Amino acid sequence: MGQNGRLSAWYFWYFAFIGAFLPYFALYLQSIGLPAGRIAILMSLGQFMRLLAPLLWSWLADSGGKRVRIVVASTAASLASFSVVFLTQDFVGLLIGMAILHFFWSASLPLVEALTLGHLAAHPERYGRIRLWGSIGFIVTVMGVGFLLDSAPISAQLWVSWALLLGTLVSALTLTEVQGHAGQVAAPILQVLRQRKVGYLLGAGLLMTAAHGALYVFYSIHLVAHGYGKTLVGLLWTLGVVAEIVVFLLMPRISSRVSLRQILLACFALAVVRFALIGWAVEFIAVLVLAQLLHGASFGAHHAATMAALNRWFAAGQQARALALYGSVAYGAGGLGGALLAGALWERAGAGITFSAAALLALCGWILVWRGVPGDSASVAVR
Repeated sequence: MGQNGRLSAWYFWYFAFIGAFLPYFALYLQSIGLPAGRIAILMSLGQFMRLLAPLLWSWLADSGGKRVRIVVASTAASLASFSVVFLTQDFVGLLIGMAILHFFWSASLPLVEALTLGHLAAHPERYGRIRLWGSIGFIVTVMGVGFLLDSAPISAQLWVSWALLLGTLVSALTLTEVQGHAGQVAAPILQVLRQRKVGYLLGAGLLMTAAHGALYVFYSIHLVAHGYGKTLVGLLWTLGVVAEIVVFLLMPRISSRVSLRQILLACFALAVVRFALIGWAVEFIAVLVLAQLLHGASFGAHHAATMAALNRWFAAGQQARALALYGSVAYGAGGLGGALLAGALWERAGAGITFSAAALLALCGWILVWRGVPGDSASVAVR
C-alpha cells in the first residue's frame, strides 16, 4: 500500500470512530439518566480541548518533524482513556475520562491534515480523494451502529467505538513523515495571521462550527423524540456524509469555475436553510432528506475551501500550526460555544428555537465571508 493508501486508511478509521461515537454517545448518556445540560457538557469536551491542545502538538510537530510519533502516542492515550466508559457511569468520572480522551484525540487530525498536504506536495488536488475515505468510514459505522442499536443494548456502541479506536492506532503505526521535514525549523506565522482575510476566515469557520453544535449534540435525540427509529437516524446521518463525499469528488470541477469567496458564501447561505428546516420541519421526512443533503455544502464544500485557503496562505513550515489554530478557533471555540448554547436552549426553548439560533450563527458567518474574504480568490487549490 502506497503512502496515499495509508493516509486514506487512517482517515477511514479516524472518522469511523467518530461515526460510531458522535451520533450515538448522546443517546447512551441519555440512557444512563443524564440531563440535557450534562450531556451537552460531555459532548462539548472535544471542542473545549481543541481550544489549546492542538496548538501545543502542532508547534512540536512543525519544530521537529515528529508528526507521526505524536499521532501514534496521542491515539494510544485516547484508546486508554476511552476505557473509562466501561468503569463508571458517574458524571464526574465520565467528565475526567472524556476530557483526557479529547486532549489527546485533538492532536491527530490537524497533524495528519498537514502530513497529507506535505506528501501531496505539487498535487494538492488529490486531497479530496484521500479525505473522502474518512467520509466512507463514517458512513460504514453510522449505518452499522444504527442498525445494531435497533436490536442490541445502547452499551454496544461503547465496544464498537473502542474497537475502532484500536483500528485507528494500528493505522497510525503505518504512516511516515514527509521526506525532508525532520529537523525543520518552525517558520514565523504571525505576519500571515495579521492579514485581514485570515481573521475573517477564522471567524467565519468559528460561526459555521458553532452552528453545527445543535446538530452534533441533539440531532439524534431530536429525531428519536419524533418517532424515528435508530436505523433511520443512521440513514439520515449517512445521507449527509454521502453528500459530503460527492462534494469532495466534484470540488476540482467546481473550483475551476467558482471562486473561493463564492463557494464560501453559498455554503453559509445553504447552512442557514438547513438548520431552519431541521428545527421546524422534523415531521416531514422529505424535508429532513433535503436538509441532510445540504451537509455537502455546510460541511463538505466549506471544509475543502477552508483547507485550500490555509494551504495557499501558509508556508509548509507553518501549516501544522495554521491547521491547529483553525481547529482551535473553529472546532474548539466554535464547537464548544455552539454545543453549550444548544444545551442551554434545548430544555428552555425547544428544538425549533435551538436550530433557529444555529441558522442565525450561519447567517453571521455569511456576513463575515462577504465582508472579509477577497473577491479575487480564484480557484480552490485543495480539492
